[in-house]
Amino acid sequence: MPDLIPVFDGHNDSLLNLHLSAETDKARLFTQGAPATWHIDLPRARKGGFAGGMFAVFAPSPGEDDPDFTASVLGNDEPLPPPLLMEEARLPTLAMASILFRLERAGALAVCRSAADIRAAMERDVIAAVFHIEGAEAIDADFVMLDVLHAGGLRSLGPVWSRPNIFGHGVPFRYPSSPDTGPGLTDAGKALVRACNQLNILVDLSHINEQGFRDVATISDAPLVATHSNVHSICPHARNLTDWQLDAIRETRGMVGLNFAVEFLHPDGPDGKGADLDTMLRHLDAMLQRLGEDGVGLGSDFDGAPIPAEIGDVSGLPRLIEALGRHGYGSDLIEKIAWKNWVGVLERTIG
Repeated sequence: MPDLIPVFDGHNDSLLNLHLSAETDKARLFTQGAPATWHIDLPRARKGGFAGGMFAVFAPSPGEDDPDFTASVLGNDEPLPPPLLMEEARLPTLAMASILFRLERAGALAVCRSAADIRAAMERDVIAAVFHIEGAEAIDADFVMLDVLHAGGLRSLGPVWSRPNIFGHGVPFRYPSSPDTGPGLTDAGKALVRACNQLNILVDLSHINEQGFRDVATISDAPLVATHSNVHSICPHARNLTDWQLDAIRETRGMVGLNFAVEFLHPDGPDGKGADLDTMLRHLDAMLQRLGEDGVGLGSDFDGAPIPAEIGDVSGLPRLIEALGRHGYGSDLIEKIAWKNWVGVLERTIG
């Protein structure tokens, strides 16, 4: 559909779904049609105008290798999994990276190492995939693995998922709660931020706690970015960003991707099952007020969390775009939110 506005999205967990699937031909599963309960495959991506995004690699904790693991986020204030050993994280991390490269060989997407690569893929109507890691458990404190992953195309990294690791502490799935839930980055975590700056790897702040956020803001010389987070003043979940965090992001010409997960949208948090397009627009309005028109994008969390029924899956993205227009957003702003802001901030970080 040539009239679709393209969407470049800040976060999805489709590689984990593919990794956990019993299907051996992962590329065929993605290109010909994944289960209806999944959010992204190639046919639905084309229908929805999905132009690309951050394809996350997330190593699940032992016992969380069920194919339905990504169907929901943890419930309110449940204990987080224990720290994941590096040896436990490396194999699934490499396996999901391999799936990404096999999808590229199958012609389903292009692994992009620069903003120019993203623009070129979009011009060819090929999904532009940025290799992202959510939780750096597979990386050693000497950054040997970081060098290898960067050479393989890694361009975006969240030092922590919500469980702690050698680099720092994430926020729990807690509502209501401030993101100020514990200590910040370790010395290794601070060194990791510096290494990412040197390698032009985007540092993702979406799962880090408040003190860790402050540490990154103090150390980093790159724009501050939260790939899939929402507004704490609307939904006071620990995963969401407070006003001072949003202001800090704006000061660095960074940005935030709106998370579609209903638990992080609805003012009632995990109990609010009625999050809808209007709720999403409320968050976007607040983000625009704090971040400005150049600091807001989309970070769906497709295949990683329950999302509003009005969207359903990636094929429902046009319904969100249409809602932005009905809400009074002009065409230039809609394009910024849909894809241009992401390409811009990536140009300022990964090159």
